Amino acid sequence: MALKYYDDSDDQISEINVIPLVDIILVVLIIFMVTAPMIMKPSINVNLPKAASGDKTTPSELTITISPSGEFYVNGSVSNDDDLRKRATEAYGKNVDVQAIISADRDVSHGRVVGVMDIVKSVGVKKFAITIDRKTNQ
Repeated sequence: MALKYYDDSDDQISEINVIPLVDIILVVLIIFMVTAPMIMKPSINVNLPKAASGDKTTPSELTITISPSGEFYVNGSVSNDDDLRKRATEAYGKNVDVQAIISADRDVSHGRVVGVMDIVKSVGVKKFAITIDRKTNQ
């Protein structure tokens, strides 16, 4: 790279200095790398059952996740039967066509899933969706 010497004349510099631009881009890249893990939504580890058929579901205001230990989460926060009933009532009050999306681990007993569905159905929710992982054709 050739070095240019400029005299003190009033001539304009017609070249772009790229080094500050690269410095700024690297700083922005580092900022994104540091903040990305903080922004990512924490999730609950659930091993969903696999099925070959299934339709896409639309996001819902009432998402229930049942962990392998049997505890459940409503919209991402730990919940119990009374809290689930309260939140389902609130969601149903806002929208009578609300759909409850249930994500249950494959090791959760059928009775636990039915119990959760019963609580939600008792407040008036009539639409349910059960999330799955798609089977791959092998």
